[in-house]
Amino acid sequence: MDGTGKLLVRLVVGGVFVGHGLQKLRGAFGGPGLEGTEAMVASMDMEPAPLQARAVALTETLGGAAITLGVATPAAAAGLIASMFTAIRKVHWKNGIWNTQGGFEFNAVLIAVVTALATDGPGRFSVDAAFGKSRWGVLGGLFALGAGVAGSFAAIELGRRAAVAQRADEPEATDEPTAADVSAASGDASASTDDAHGGA
Repeated sequence: MDGTGKLLVRLVVGGVFVGHGLQKLRGAFGGPGLEGTEAMVASMDMEPAPLQARAVALTETLGGAAITLGVATPAAAAGLIASMFTAIRKVHWKNGIWNTQGGFEFNAVLIAVVTALATDGPGRFSVDAAFGKSRWGVLGGLFALGAGVAGSFAAIELGRRAAVAQRADEPEATDEPTAADVSAASGDASASTDDAHGGA
């Protein structure tokens, strides 16, 4: 693929990532914003939710911008692969491959594209090319894929541990009566006794 073709791919794929990131970060394009993103990651046992939500939103926004510009392509691809691999593991895998069933085909295609860009380079119309890196080679692709998968596993495991610790810190529900319950019950008993005496 020549420089023009790679530029087109970068503009489209990078732009899609920027859009998704801004949906999460700012609520742009009908997105949930940070509040909704926090609720989403919390539902997936990825705590602390505020940190995880900001991490994914910024990764997609800044990583998408870097792909669009063709700057530090393997590092940008690694961050985006981590985000997509996490989405596959936590949301889409159970639904199979096809997008019509909520599957992971879209995520897989994006992972393949950014891995290819990290391997074959962003092309001559890029910031990387201005610094002599129009092509990163196989090591660039392996770095992006390996770091992305490792980053996803780290985020999920740390989130799981934080969620477990958070639940452990929450007060346990108890069936034992509280002081307020005892006081209220005593008041009801006294009132019943008074009513009985009054009726007699």
